[in-house]
Amino acid sequence: MKILKVLILTAKYGNGHIQVAKTLQQQCFKLGASEVVVSDLYYESHPIFSEITQYLYLKSFSFGKQFYRLFYYGVDKIYNKRMMNLYFKMGNKRLDELIKSIQPDIIINTFPMIVVPEYRRRTGKIIPTFNVLTDFCLHKIWIHENIDRYYVANSIVKKKIMKLGIHPDRVVVTGIPIREQFEEQHEHSSLFKKYGIDSTKKVLLIMAGAHGVLKGVKELCQSFISNKNIQVVVVCGNNKQLKEVLRPLEQQYPSQLKALGYVEKVDELFRISDCMITKPGGITLTEATALGVPVVLFKPVPGQEKENAIFFEQNGAAVIVNRPEEIQGAVTQLMSDENRLEKMKKNIHSLYHPSSARVILEDMFKEAQLIKERKQQKAL
Repeated sequence: MKILKVLILTAKYGNGHIQVAKTLQQQCFKLGASEVVVSDLYYESHPIFSEITQYLYLKSFSFGKQFYRLFYYGVDKIYNKRMMNLYFKMGNKRLDELIKSIQPDIIINTFPMIVVPEYRRRTGKIIPTFNVLTDFCLHKIWIHENIDRYYVANSIVKKKIMKLGIHPDRVVVTGIPIREQFEEQHEHSSLFKKYGIDSTKKVLLIMAGAHGVLKGVKELCQSFISNKNIQVVVVCGNNKQLKEVLRPLEQQYPSQLKALGYVEKVDELFRISDCMITKPGGITLTEATALGVPVVLFKPVPGQEKENAIFFEQNGAAVIVNRPEEIQGAVTQLMSDENRLEKMKKNIHSLYHPSSARVILEDMFKEAQLIKERKQQKAL
């Protein structure tokens, strides 16, 4: 079966779901798809509601752990109750329009949208539908009887899905798709010069986040200034305010602090970093596995962040720090212990699944062909 048209559905609750959708879109074209449409289904259906909930999602990182715990685990608790009926129907009209307009051969979800498998149940129209999970943990809302196959980060997630009654053949451990630049081979030495970084010092990379969800960045940087053996590189993304806040500190200590805005080839910084402080989002962590960068995970929020963090810590690939006053000691101790640092680099790289996007799509295309054949046989 030649896959000509693909519909990828996603949502902008954090950047990860969108980023995975775009990665899959690019790979679809490489594999010969003629049309690949990425739709932020909820925003296109209910723009005001979507903007409000996305705002609350981002602010939940600031309002406190209890708020986000309710946001994440609360949905899980009402999964089988009537309150979920609204969620089941959200985006239904727009989905119907997209399907009639595009007539896709397959549908891919990079965000858990129950409206898609419910469309099959309601209409009886079978379009091969696949879920690509974007974290190292499982939320039950991803699971539905009318999802043909799930693509997950690790065997633990697969086992959890199987416990919910899904046949093991319908769950494939592939890793999480990441940007192609993280999977390419590069020579490192020129990168130090490109970014004005001293190759004789340990490099600590801080991924501050475009939405400012990593708090206390200035204080973090100040805590490392006294250590002459560590050079701190902060990626502020599109957070211009943070970059301005760090500017005086950077000017005062130019040999120890680099504050960067949006970095197109951020993989280059990963390649020359000895350790990274970040929030435990599924995509950033997967990128770290590809390039073997040990991570220090600062104050993970209850929900998928905490679950991701625990998984990496249990695999000897991360250090979790919950108190600001402890982070300097934890990082300094790690950076000064070469054997531990090297072991963590190996451990985190062992979690990497190469060419995940290509592996996922090739499997989807094969499965779509089998579904089509079964449908044709049933019709005879």
